[in-house]
Amino acid sequence: MKLLFVTPYLPGPPIFGGQRRMHGLMTHLSASHEVSVLSLVDANADQSQGIADAKSYCHRVVTVPDSHHRVAGRQKRLVQIRSLLSTASYEQRLYRRRVFQKALDRHLGEHRYDVVNCEFVFMAGYRFRVGTGPERMRLTLDEHNVEYDVLRRTASSTSLDRRLFNAVNWRKLRREEVTAWARFDGCTLTSRRDEEFVNREAPRVRTSVIPNGVDLDTFLPDPDISVQPMTVLFFGAINYFPNTDGVSYFLERVLPILRVRHPSLKVRIVGPGAPESIQAQRSHSVEVTGFVEDLRREIARAAVVIAPLRIGGGTRLKIIEAMSVAKPVVSTTIGAEGLDVTHGKNVLLADTPETFANEVTRILENPALGDRLGRAARQLAEERYGWKAAASKLEEFYEQLLASGDKSEPGSARASSAPAMRTVTG
Repeated sequence: MKLLFVTPYLPGPPIFGGQRRMHGLMTHLSASHEVSVLSLVDANADQSQGIADAKSYCHRVVTVPDSHHRVAGRQKRLVQIRSLLSTASYEQRLYRRRVFQKALDRHLGEHRYDVVNCEFVFMAGYRFRVGTGPERMRLTLDEHNVEYDVLRRTASSTSLDRRLFNAVNWRKLRREEVTAWARFDGCTLTSRRDEEFVNREAPRVRTSVIPNGVDLDTFLPDPDISVQPMTVLFFGAINYFPNTDGVSYFLERVLPILRVRHPSLKVRIVGPGAPESIQAQRSHSVEVTGFVEDLRREIARAAVVIAPLRIGGGTRLKIIEAMSVAKPVVSTTIGAEGLDVTHGKNVLLADTPETFANEVTRILENPALGDRLGRAARQLAEERYGWKAAASKLEEFYEQLLASGDKSEPGSARASSAPAMRTVTG
C-alpha cells in the first residue's frame, strides 16, 4: 500500500506521546508499505533532525512551515480570547492554514495514495481531494484522544478562568470533531472507551482500536542499572496540561504525606516544557530535569513510576513504557484508563492523595512487591502493547477499508464536497 500521513508536526525523533505513536506505527508500516508524510511544522524551530529521521523510513517527506500556531504566553491568551468570539474552536483557529491547504492540494494532485491518514482532529478540517469511485483514496483519522472529551474534563477540574474558557471551547470542538468522524472512511482510536464515543455519534463510520505501544526491544529491563531505592519518577511532556495538572496534584497533595513517612524521598520530573509553576517547586527532594537523551535509563533507575493524572483521554504511553521496563507503576484510574491493567497484579491504582501515598509507600517499603508488579507489567507489555502488533492491526484495518468498495453515505470521506471539510484559514 501507498500511505500518506498528514500530521501537525514531524513524527520524530520521538520525544513526547503524540510523536511516539506516529513514529511507532509509521516505522513498522514502512517495512512492508510505502509511507510518506506531509507535516505542518514550526517555522521558528530547526526541523533538520525531524526531517532526517522521517527520511529514514518515509518515501516522501514534505514540510509546510508555519510561524503562527505555536503560540505561548500572552500571545496564546490573545488567540484564546479571540476564539471566544468565533464559532470555531481555539484549535481550529490554530491549525487551519491556507498555505497548508495549498500544499495538500498540490501533493494529492501529483501523487496517488491508497490511504491518506490524518493525525488528530486538528488536521481533519482540511479539504482532501481523494477522488471518487471504488478506486479512490481512502481517508482515515487517527484520534490519539477524543479531544473534546479531554477539554470537557479540563473544564470541570481546573482554575476558574480555564474552566470558563474550556466550558465554551469544548462544545465547539465537539461539534467539529463529531462532524469530522462522519466524513471519514475510518477512524482509529487508542481505547475502547474512545471508540464508543465515535460509535455513538457517528455509527456509520468504521472504527478500530489501535492501542498505543512501545518498542519492546528498546524499553527493556536492564539488570546492570541500579535502582535508587527512594526515587519516584514522573515523565512526559510537562507542558501538556493534563501532565502539568497531574504533577502539580502530586507535588501539592501527595508528596507532603510521603515526606512525613520517607524524609529521604526524591522525586524526579523528567520531560520537556515544565512551566514556571513546576520549576518553582524545585528543592533538595524535587528535581525537574527537562528533556533527557536516555529515558529508558531514567525509568530503570526509579523505584516507582507515577501517573497521577486527573484529566486525560486515549491511553498513556508513559505507563506502557514503564511497564515494558518492568517498573512498578502507581496511577490514578484516569491515568490508566483504556489499558488492560489490573490493580494489584500489574499496576497499583489510587484516586485520593492518601491512597496514592499509601500505594507508593507499599512499593518503597516492599521491593519484592515492586519486582512482582514489574515482571507482570513487562509480560503484559509483551503480550498486548508492542508497536509491531499495533501496526499489524492498523494494516489490517486499511486493507478492510480498501476492500469495502465505494460508499455514497456519510463516512465516505469525499471531502471535496463536504461542508465540514472546506478550507478554513486562521
